[in-house]
Amino acid sequence: MSGLIRTRPSPDRVLPRADFQLRPVPSGFAPQEQEYQQALLLVAALAGLGLGLSLIFIAVYLIRFCCCRPPEPPGAKSPPPGGGCVTWSCIAALLVGCAGIGIGFYGNSETSDGVSQLSSALLHANHTLSAIDHLVLETVERLGEAVRTELTSLEEVLAQRTELVAAARGARRQAEAVTQQLQGLAFWRGVPLSPLQVAEDVSFVEEYRWLAYVLLLLLELLVCLFTLLGLAKQSKWLVIVMAVMSLLVLVLSWGSMGLEAATAVGLSDFCSSPDTYILNLTEEETGLDSDILNYYFLCNQAVSNPFQQRLTLSQRALANIHSQLQGLEREAVPQFPDAQKPLLSLEETLNVTEGNFHQLVALLHCRGLHKDYGAALRGLCEDALEGLLLLLLFSLLSAGALATALCSLPRAWALFPPSDDYDDTDDDDPFNPQESKRFVQWQSSI
Repeated sequence: MSGLIRTRPSPDRVLPRADFQLRPVPSGFAPQEQEYQQALLLVAALAGLGLGLSLIFIAVYLIRFCCCRPPEPPGAKSPPPGGGCVTWSCIAALLVGCAGIGIGFYGNSETSDGVSQLSSALLHANHTLSAIDHLVLETVERLGEAVRTELTSLEEVLAQRTELVAAARGARRQAEAVTQQLQGLAFWRGVPLSPLQVAEDVSFVEEYRWLAYVLLLLLELLVCLFTLLGLAKQSKWLVIVMAVMSLLVLVLSWGSMGLEAATAVGLSDFCSSPDTYILNLTEEETGLDSDILNYYFLCNQAVSNPFQQRLTLSQRALANIHSQLQGLEREAVPQFPDAQKPLLSLEETLNVTEGNFHQLVALLHCRGLHKDYGAALRGLCEDALEGLLLLLLFSLLSAGALATALCSLPRAWALFPPSDDYDDTDDDDPFNPQESKRFVQWQSSI
């Protein structure tokens, strides 16, 4: 997987965000995005231009080789001058192509690792957001059930003492206030953008991209190996078949080069300043408040927690409920023994609610989601981008090696001996076809 040694930042280290300024989406954002997409298409079209020029060059070279070759003198059996250099240049080009295939396998693996890191970060972020929603929903339902059952029963038991009923109703109001505050903490509920869906889409596309590149690399490896075998065995039919396959792989190499170049340019531009683009895009897709997005994407002391007020009010309300229940337990239980059971149930509900509240405080802190954001950026801007650059180098080496091989194969093919050459056989050999034919004619004449 890792053939190169390189330093990686630690998982706790986030990408530098110096001089960050959040800018609103400009009014001409859509036309600018269309212009940028057109620029990326132009970059991809350059690969098509390179393919066309290479095919024209190969066609001109082959036409010149076939039509403008000087006639050989009759009976000449010596190879034309420079024939050995042509064969060795073809072999060297194929070996360079094999080296490029190794680079391609490593680059494909690096790109897959980067995309996998992105998917893992999205899945972890989705788990955090789902846990926040689940805790809020569970706590609100538990408090609502306690208000409807235990507090109602307690008020009925304490109906003879108005001051105790007032204390129970105060606990009810505090519980309803906590419920109202907690409902505002599930900020991702109802948002159309799902990190889980994005992760699944990314993994689906990456699976087919990885498989396509593996098939392309294996195809080129087979072409290079069988072409070398054809040159070593001096097999004309094998060289012809591999020349046709080399032309096909040449077209695929230029096509992959266009996709890699456009993707690498777009990804490098994105990685130069990702925060502004992601913040604006997320705000546009989710409709969340910019304060919430700034808190999680930046996660520094300059940005305050947008949920701090709700958390403080909820904590105070829970503390008030706890003190009121303790006061009711001291004063009401000696006079009303039936009040002990709902009070104990309320205490248990309050303990569970406080535990869920502390988990919510930890999950709502920006550290977790911001760490996932940094991991996703590192996967894209380090591993994936490095892998794309290596794949681009592979495509470049592949295109150059195959173009050189296609120009060299016809001259190397011309050096092969003809398949029906029997000049080196002995005339007195009884297994010589010519001698056998003369023997049959002599027997018939007798």
